[in-house]
Amino acid sequence: MPTLLSYLSLGAALVLAGCQQSPPANTATQTPAQASAETAQPDAPKTEAQARTLTADYVKTLPNAALYVVDSARVNDNGPTWQVLVPRRDWAKRMPNSARFEVNKTTGEVSTGAVK
Repeated sequence: MPTLLSYLSLGAALVLAGCQQSPPANTATQTPAQASAETAQPDAPKTEAQARTLTADYVKTLPNAALYVVDSARVNDNGPTWQVLVPRRDWAKRMPNSARFEVNKTTGEVSTGAVK
């Protein structure tokens, strides 16, 4: 007949067995050049024109794409991102009259932002 001590020992052994971690998968053999090459995107925008093109492609995916005047977009360099301001047809008589998009310079990812 098992005793309370044997149940506690068995429970502790099960808990410890569940806490063991597997070693990381081969990260020590990767050089810094390989790591940066994996994170750099080939479509990362290097110029304002590329940021404008990525934003135009993103706007085409929106359900109300016809409201944006992509040809009149203005681009600002904000350090790690390009800020692209795209006028909207339905905002013609209000301020601000442009929607703001941020294009990440390293990944090429386009996201929306609030205009102040």
